[in-house]
Amino acid sequence: MTTVQSTGLADAPGAGTSRPRSRRVPITYLVLTVVVVLVLVVLGRDGETTLRLSTGQDLLQLPDAVLPARITGIVAAILLAAMAGIAIAAHAARRRVGIWLPVAYGIVAVLGFLVWAGATKTIPLPGLLVLTVGLSVPLIFGALGGVISERVGVVNIAIEGQLLSGAFAAAVASSAIASGPIGQLGTAGILLAGLGGLVAAMVASVLVSMVLAAFSIKYYVDQVIVGVVLNVLVLGLTNFLYSSVLTNSPELNNPDRFDRIRIPGLADIPIVGPALFNQTLIVYAMYVAVVVVTIALFRTTWGLRLRALGEHPLAADTVGIRVNRWRFWNVTLAGAIVGIGGAYFTLDSNGSFQRDMTSGLGFIALAAVIFGQWHPVKATFAALLFGFAQALQNVLQSIGSGVPNEFMLMLPYVITILAVAGFIGQSRAPAASGKPYMKA
Repeated sequence: MTTVQSTGLADAPGAGTSRPRSRRVPITYLVLTVVVVLVLVVLGRDGETTLRLSTGQDLLQLPDAVLPARITGIVAAILLAAMAGIAIAAHAARRRVGIWLPVAYGIVAVLGFLVWAGATKTIPLPGLLVLTVGLSVPLIFGALGGVISERVGVVNIAIEGQLLSGAFAAAVASSAIASGPIGQLGTAGILLAGLGGLVAAMVASVLVSMVLAAFSIKYYVDQVIVGVVLNVLVLGLTNFLYSSVLTNSPELNNPDRFDRIRIPGLADIPIVGPALFNQTLIVYAMYVAVVVVTIALFRTTWGLRLRALGEHPLAADTVGIRVNRWRFWNVTLAGAIVGIGGAYFTLDSNGSFQRDMTSGLGFIALAAVIFGQWHPVKATFAALLFGFAQALQNVLQSIGSGVPNEFMLMLPYVITILAVAGFIGQSRAPAASGKPYMKA
């Protein structure tokens, strides 16, 4: 029996090109360009921005880049206007626009804004990228889980609840293990306690996923409603347990963080080295997860069946695939992946559980799935973009850039709106996503 395999990234819908089928794409480019021109040119700022490219530990020391804020803003505005013109012309001629256009547009816009916001200040790019990766980790795990769920035909609105349940379970389990005999083993004990918390986070998130799968697949309840209810349920449950248990027993909310593992040589690469290769176990697991999910989704029989269930479950059923069973277990798998992102909050970034500590990041992860056109790699880059917006907000506040704090707070959500509005072109969800399968 011959199995037809997908060729990979190029086979995914919209993997190589963006099709301007609706007016919203050129309109988005046009509106965004007008806004950028107003900010960078009309409200241009004087002075020079210093971009620090190296740290003291880098193998190759790069000199700082000093850019005049006003001139850089004008050049960026001209380039963005030219790219917006390309998008409009392509739409008028109904031609395909390569994925290079939104990528190049985003890079120029970010650089122009960075230089404008940091006028007369010094912006440490390595530190900005370290913060970007750190803030993106739960988003990337959430996006990967969302991609798997929707590719198999189930809309996963409950990513927020899965992240939150994973964060709570990781804190309690890791703290309980560390306070026992295992905690006396020194470094090995810390590692075992962390791994125990990681497993607990995956289990807790899987339980939430199973409830989502059971109601949406077996009982045909609207998937969006089930997801929203689960988010509210997990939020209320974790808040209650935090107040009644963790507040009275603080030893159960004191997990040990994973230590950073520095990769010699790679961590010394200027700009990107500290951000990518001086990280914790969960971040390195994230790299592996992105690669494994991408390869499995497009180059294995499992991935072929999973995508078939999301596009045409009846056809999959006729060749012997048990649709609802496959959907159930793959939604469960997606929950396990999201749970790792939840563990990151308490075992890495924060070090303890707090009320509503996910703060809506599950919904941002869902937006990354849409922005990334239901593709693991694209969704990862979308999550990194959202993480960068949050990191930029923190860095600009720390250097005292003078940009209004309210503007910086809304920046990640503005990017989310632009993504969902269709900045990257037409984005088509799997045909059967959100539709229960009822076997005749």
